Amino acid sequence: MTVTTVGFDADDTLWHNELFFKDTQARFAARLADHADPDHLMERLLAAERRNLGHYGFGIKGFTLSMVETAIEVTEGRVPASVIAEILADGREMHRHPVDLMPGVEACIRDLAPSHRLVLITKGDLLDQERKLAESGLGDFFDGIEIVSDKTAATYTRAFDAHGDGAARALMVGNSMKSDVVPAIAAGAFGVFCPSEHEWELERAEEPATHPRYRRIADLGALPELLRSL
Repeated sequence: MTVTTVGFDADDTLWHNELFFKDTQARFAARLADHADPDHLMERLLAAERRNLGHYGFGIKGFTLSMVETAIEVTEGRVPASVIAEILADGREMHRHPVDLMPGVEACIRDLAPSHRLVLITKGDLLDQERKLAESGLGDFFDGIEIVSDKTAATYTRAFDAHGDGAARALMVGNSMKSDVVPAIAAGAFGVFCPSEHEWELERAEEPATHPRYRRIADLGALPELLRSL
């Protein structure tokens, strides 16, 4: 069955994102070096992020609040107000970071736009994702934009029904096995894993290597040829 609709993840699929989180985490560890070993601190931060997903969702705001919470915990409430102020400033700075496209992205989008319906399906903060899309210069190529609180099979079913011919004739590509590949396949679409250099621990999942609708590519430059082979 011909694929007529292609869904794209945004962060670390279209443009770099996790790199900025890693840089901020390194500054966070340096500020709390007198209170916690860096590895232990990152474990505490990851635990806080996991706890807070249901409250704050995905994105920079939740990450920033989780850093503040972790700083309070590891210092037993003695963290200086100046450190809290620096953490909040780092969060604001992350919202201002420039959009840097991943390899092969623009050529891939331009190649597919005339022949397929393109849909952006991404998690995260609404204002931040809208800003990055606008600054990327790619917005006009997409036939639909879905900024969602989470990605499940139901998310993809709804998105591909709304913007295409249903999940059975759709393909979703992204760098997260947990969010972009596994639930898209569960909805009946093709799921294409395009790994990035930096991976968030909470986005890992088992690779469905033997599933007939699973594919893996090195970068988006390989996606047009993959689509032609299906």
